[in-house]
Amino acid sequence: MTGALRLRVASYNVRDLLDDRAAAARVVRAIQPDVLCLQEVPRRLTTEFSLPAFARACGLYWAGGRRGTGGTAILTSLRVHTHRIRAARLAVRFPDRTRGYAAQLVSLPGSQPLWVVSVHLGLGAEERERHLAEVLAAIPAPAVIAGDLNEGPTGRAWARLAAAYRKVSGDHPTYPAGRPTAELDVIFASPEVVTTPGDACGIRSGDASSNTVGDTAVHPLHEDLVAASDHRPCWVDLALPAAD
Repeated sequence: MTGALRLRVASYNVRDLLDDRAAAARVVRAIQPDVLCLQEVPRRLTTEFSLPAFARACGLYWAGGRRGTGGTAILTSLRVHTHRIRAARLAVRFPDRTRGYAAQLVSLPGSQPLWVVSVHLGLGAEERERHLAEVLAAIPAPAVIAGDLNEGPTGRAWARLAAAYRKVSGDHPTYPAGRPTAELDVIFASPEVVTTPGDACGIRSGDASSNTVGDTAVHPLHEDLVAASDHRPCWVDLALPAAD
């Protein structure tokens, strides 16, 4: 795509930052995302204390806005411009943990804007499908939806998302971090969003064509990946068209 600008989008479930935060920050810095979609960030008032510090450790910025996000958040690099911020609560039955999504309309200097959404779907299949339908209805294309779906390719929410968007992250499982067997963490993009081959970043091993972490047994950041969270991150490089 002539004149396109590269935007790296990553997704990472950080388990409420209860594990090794320094290790998680090292993992993020190795990926060097422009936009980082987080799931399971600390809830309620603790967000304002812990998330800005974690963003700084990652070399990123948090624009704020925790209400309605249900433990999701988006961090951005300084070269990213945020035009709009949106968050919405996704209804759950009491006493289930709150759910929601965080979304930002972002661009690079000279590029067209793109919606990026961080989601963390629930534990029930019907609830996941309903929540995913609400997100798709609320966010206009072009858009990227990234997060922890809490189900794999055979799930109903996954199928609903795949009917409208295409999966652009890698195919490796992401959970549990030590020896993953389930592909829970993914990135989907609307059809008009173009991906571009990314450079080799320090976290990649195994299949160099896949933007997820390969075999951690030979990975230089193996200890950090296991210490940081019970999930592994995934990421993708996008080609944003130049602004008209």
